Amino acid sequence: MAETQAGKKKVVVITGGGRGIGLAMARLFARSGYQVVITGRDIKRLQDAANEISKESGPMLALMCDVRDPASVKKLFTEIKQHHSTIDVLINNAGIAHALAPADELPVETWKEVIDTNLTGTFLVTQSALPLMQAGGSIVNNLSVAALRPFEGMSAYNASKFGALGFTQALREDLRKRGIRVMAILPGATDTDIWDQFWAGAPKEKMMSAETVAEAVLHAVSAPANTSIDEIRIGPAAGVL
Repeated sequence: MAETQAGKKKVVVITGGGRGIGLAMARLFARSGYQVVITGRDIKRLQDAANEISKESGPMLALMCDVRDPASVKKLFTEIKQHHSTIDVLINNAGIAHALAPADELPVETWKEVIDTNLTGTFLVTQSALPLMQAGGSIVNNLSVAALRPFEGMSAYNASKFGALGFTQALREDLRKRGIRVMAILPGATDTDIWDQFWAGAPKEKMMSAETVAEAVLHAVSAPANTSIDEIRIGPAAGVL
């Protein structure tokens, strides 16, 4: 059972929790005894996910939030505070990709949407969550191997993930003295719907499952508080991108 020293269930907030890796993490953390809060833009998808998980693991919160919008993020944490006085684990998982295009053909609107979601959204959510976090807490930013390696036609996605890794590393230094761990998870090819945005025929049968990534995250945040885990790099055995 995931409990604090006071005997209360630990609380995890997962952005983009209605599908893919976020949903896999929500299921696993709920089964492991956490009180789970999932957020996203599609409230029906979130509620369906929450209803499914609640049947097995008990009640959980599903709250709509657009991480690109400061007002929406502020409203999210106002709602969370009505239910939970502290957050033990924050998982910045919300993210989007884009259709393959060379930089000179990429619409500026697409660039802004990807940067606002993957980079600025991570900043906004973290900034609003920190007042509810204390020593012993963990922040996990779900990035991608694209935070380390560039890919043709993916300039906005690469830029957002490289930037999010830089933010993660700087945030770690900011929070070190406060005893809040900050980790980046850098998964390789994972079988989720994000591939449909830029490679509809991707060989998903060779990829990792979302559950594998979720297990790595749970293992990392379950490590003793004095354990230093900066980055979690995992990939499919077949080496698919």
